[in-house]
Amino acid sequence: MRSTRTPAVPRHGRRTHTFLAATGLVAALALTATACGGSSEDTAGDKPGATTSQAARDKVEIPAGLADKLKEHGIDVDDWAAGGWKDWDKATWLSEAKDFVNPVIEGLWKPERMQSAKEADKTVSTQDAAADQDVSDPEPVPVEATAEKTPYHRNAAPVGKIFFDSPEGPMVCSGTVVTDVNHPGKSNLVWTAGHCVHAGGSGGWYRNIVFVPAYNDLGKSEAQLADAPASEIAPYGNWWADWASTSNGWIEGGSETGGAGAAYDYAVLHVKPESGSKSLEETTGALDVDFSAPSASEVSTMGAWGYPAAPPYNGLKMFKCLDRPGRFSLSAGLPTMYRIGCTMTGGSSGGGWFRVVDGETRLVSNTSIGPTDNTWLAGPQLGQDAETLYETMSKTYGGQ
Repeated sequence: MRSTRTPAVPRHGRRTHTFLAATGLVAALALTATACGGSSEDTAGDKPGATTSQAARDKVEIPAGLADKLKEHGIDVDDWAAGGWKDWDKATWLSEAKDFVNPVIEGLWKPERMQSAKEADKTVSTQDAAADQDVSDPEPVPVEATAEKTPYHRNAAPVGKIFFDSPEGPMVCSGTVVTDVNHPGKSNLVWTAGHCVHAGGSGGWYRNIVFVPAYNDLGKSEAQLADAPASEIAPYGNWWADWASTSNGWIEGGSETGGAGAAYDYAVLHVKPESGSKSLEETTGALDVDFSAPSASEVSTMGAWGYPAAPPYNGLKMFKCLDRPGRFSLSAGLPTMYRIGCTMTGGSSGGGWFRVVDGETRLVSNTSIGPTDNTWLAGPQLGQDAETLYETMSKTYGGQ
């Protein structure tokens, strides 16, 4: 899977003016996050959509339409419904499947299963990272990730964790609620990385994908979470992806280290709640996506948010990094990516990158890859291909 690991090594600093610009970015994100559905209290018990997980069940109901898709891909519907969704045959693992299959298994993602999920790691070697220095700017100075203020529902409600099952077991990424251009005010769209939904050229779609906005709202430790109510662990409940789309560039070129697909490593989920009728945007708020793909030199500060899960982090708390972006390219034949200094590790993959435009915070990229020493992060530029993917999701699934 693809998650990114970010390293922690010193670079040439721009800390002073970065901090000044970052202050505005943090404030703008907080205001956006609390504009819809935020609470004035410092606990999550009164959050809309808070639910208590029911006991996990292996047996699931398969809708007729989904049953047809399963049959098309040679999957025995009865076996799948009886618990086959847990089994992976790597030789036939939906690598040719063009349809996303993700039936709701209510109660599957209980708190303890969430905590057992591992980061979807996507790192690049030193050799790969230096592949095209003629295009890439000098490696940035590492920026130490800082913890987001709690409660998250008041400071960054649209940011959350993505949980999913892979052949290696439960995995985690990060994601962000984004607006839906065709369904204003009622978006159910989540932006993340392509490697958080699909394995790329070596495999197929992941399963049981769930988005949990403002996960672990109060930033509690593992010991404290043992007795925490569901309203603190998942303050807005669990939102199941009923459709996912990623780029052809990722599906065809993505690899264990990002590969040629890294420059196209983005995805959009359409989600629905396990219970409740409000849209995700009405519940958490949402952020606009900037598809103008500005050059790195045009942007003074970008901020990356996410839930890093690989050491020294444990995936339980939300962190952020703010830095002036530079250019990064794995090959002259691939689109240039953004790169910032950041020490976030695997698990932060898919987390949104933001910049302020005319006083408003907009998503401009997402975490894709990072080096093994966790000193920086790189994310794709979101241009015409990304916008087409987004608009197709909005038109085809946004109203469902």
